[in-house]
Amino acid sequence: MTLEIILVALVLIMCIAADKFSGRFGMPALILFIGIGMLFGCDGIAGIEFDNFTMTEYICNIALGFIMFYGGFNTKWETARPVAVKAVLLSTCGVILTAAFTMLFCYFVLRFPIAESFLVGAVLSATDASVFAILRRKKLNLKDGVASLLEIESGSNDPIAYMLTVIGIYILNGDNLIKVPYVIFAQIVYGVLIGIGLAVAAIYVLTRTDIIVNGLDTIFILAVVLLGLGLSQLVGGNEFLCIYLFGILLGNSRIRNKGNIVPFFDGVTTLAQIVIFFMLGLLSYPHRFLTIIPISIAIAVFLTFIARPAVVFAILKPFKCSVRQCLLVSWAGLRGASSIVFSIVIMAGGSVMSKDLFN
Repeated sequence: MTLEIILVALVLIMCIAADKFSGRFGMPALILFIGIGMLFGCDGIAGIEFDNFTMTEYICNIALGFIMFYGGFNTKWETARPVAVKAVLLSTCGVILTAAFTMLFCYFVLRFPIAESFLVGAVLSATDASVFAILRRKKLNLKDGVASLLEIESGSNDPIAYMLTVIGIYILNGDNLIKVPYVIFAQIVYGVLIGIGLAVAAIYVLTRTDIIVNGLDTIFILAVVLLGLGLSQLVGGNEFLCIYLFGILLGNSRIRNKGNIVPFFDGVTTLAQIVIFFMLGLLSYPHRFLTIIPISIAIAVFLTFIARPAVVFAILKPFKCSVRQCLLVSWAGLRGASSIVFSIVIMAGGSVMSKDLFN
């Protein structure tokens, strides 16, 4: 156990150092976290054989839950309102259309089985919040509320992508598709109700009572986030929708000590990203990459230059957005933590696939 503790400490220190110097290499720190995971993995210097997708799913679901909460907590009504309609369309219709186009490409061009094509589209349909961190780090003041649009879209599109992934698992496993309408109902309705209920209760406790001792607000909110994740999973609700909604409502309320809450969860979110991307590298098998690189690049190119731009232009051009704005939103749609977690969910469920989806 002593060596494991030392190893965890070394990994965290290396990831913190990677985050500090990533800008000098012109790449997001998250890519370096993956590299550190590979360094410790089966083909790396440490040679750690780790393939426990079930345990990884639990850990990554919690980590992504905190990322979702913080994304919602930082969403302000006054900045969100002008771009809300566009952001919601991108995070709902945009996600579904991106998944559909990617599915068709995988099925007709790459000759994937239909269920696996659906899952590839679902997993890759959501964008990642790391793009907004890049914009903030570069201190770019984008015109026409593009920064707010990207932030809101990246924070709100994970629940739809997760719902598509759950439906795809049903299709792949040959489960009774009659259950799918109820799955969609449960995902949306239970997720929304639990998120609103927890937000109302937490806001009441933090503003109308003195139950929470000063300084423990952050621990209380952390516990409520975990409670939301657990309750949503228990009843079949969409835990990411629940947590994101909880974060929005809490972040736009007049709770005490917001000045302490923001830096605390900024650190928690960074740790969550480190965990997710490190475990991605640890779980991967680099020696298998040569056989899947051509297909992976084909999907990435199609997604980047055809599917995503087509969807963004179709949604934003009716709002008279410029070509430059549409292109920026198209190419800022990086795939990241959520796609990784959703692929792990599929693997942890024991789904049998002919393609190496995770790698």
